[in-house]
Amino acid sequence: MIANLNCPVIEAAGGVVERDFAEGVRVAVIYRERHGGEWGLPKGKRQAGETWQATALREVEEELGLRPTIVGVAGATAYLAEGIPKLVLYWRMRLEGDAPPFAPNEEVREVAWLTPEEATERLTHQEEAAVLRACIS
Repeated sequence: MIANLNCPVIEAAGGVVERDFAEGVRVAVIYRERHGGEWGLPKGKRQAGETWQATALREVEEELGLRPTIVGVAGATAYLAEGIPKLVLYWRMRLEGDAPPFAPNEEVREVAWLTPEEATERLTHQEEAAVLRACIS
C-alpha cells in the first residue's frame, strides 16, 4: 500500500505515567475498545496552538482523570495511521499521592497500574513497549 506521504503529519502526544505503590513503581496502561480493543499508553492528537507538553497533559487528564507532573522525555513513535504519517511524542510523568477511582469514559474502558515489565508485556503495539522499556530501564 502506498502511503500519502505528501499530506500533513498527524501530531500527537502522550505520557508514561508512573506512580508509587507499596510494592514499587507502577505504570498506567489503558484499554481502548477501538480497532477491536487495544492496550496502550494514554495519548491523543495535538490541537492547533497547543504545545506538545500541554497536549500530553490534557490527554492524560481526559483519559485517566489524573493530573501528573512532567518529569522528562520518554520517547517517540512514528507510524502510518490509515496511510497518513503520525508522530507521537511521549513524556515521562509522575503522579504523587493517591488517585481517585477511575471512571470509564468515551475513550478508555479500563486502566491498569502495572509494573514496568507487566506493562511492556500488556501493550498491544511494540512501538509503545519500546518507549516504555527505554524510559524505565
